[in-house]
Amino acid sequence: MARIPYVDPETAPEAVRETLAQSPVLLNIFKTVAHAETNFRPWLRLGASILGRQSLSSKLRELAILRIAQIEKAPYEWTQHVPIAKHTGVTDAQIEALEQGLASGECFDEVETIVLRFTDEVVDNVKASDTTFAAMAKHFSPQEIVELVLAIGFYMTVARVTETLAVDIDAPAGTAVVDSLE
Repeated sequence: MARIPYVDPETAPEAVRETLAQSPVLLNIFKTVAHAETNFRPWLRLGASILGRQSLSSKLRELAILRIAQIEKAPYEWTQHVPIAKHTGVTDAQIEALEQGLASGECFDEVETIVLRFTDEVVDNVKASDTTFAAMAKHFSPQEIVELVLAIGFYMTVARVTETLAVDIDAPAGTAVVDSLE
């Protein structure tokens, strides 16, 4: 059970009500973050830009998000992103490996393994090691590296919101949120 009540779209301030009405799915995470009225719309815009406008491969982004969800013990994030990850080409074997805490192995290619190692280091140590950063720089542009760091930070925040506030896990929304960004 959630630690705070969800914002009721019917009684929410007008700006929040309008923002919630534009959402393709009324997820509990949205109704929770809506309490932070001045942050809500910018938070949604940042999330939308990460999900729909980055140059970084959507598959690599989703591998990183699932890795974050596993590291952070964030089942809400995991539940919502498995269908999105599958849609981007993440395989069942990769999802199973990540669920078991594995970030390398035969199911991941070299670039995927580097992205997952980079994600681990940023989550665990705030920054990636020089060795891991150099490996990233061989495969990714500065733009893609910054985008990955932003995605990691955003989804670490989402995990902290959902876990700290005990946000009830919604049924998977599938690709509805991502599809609405196209």
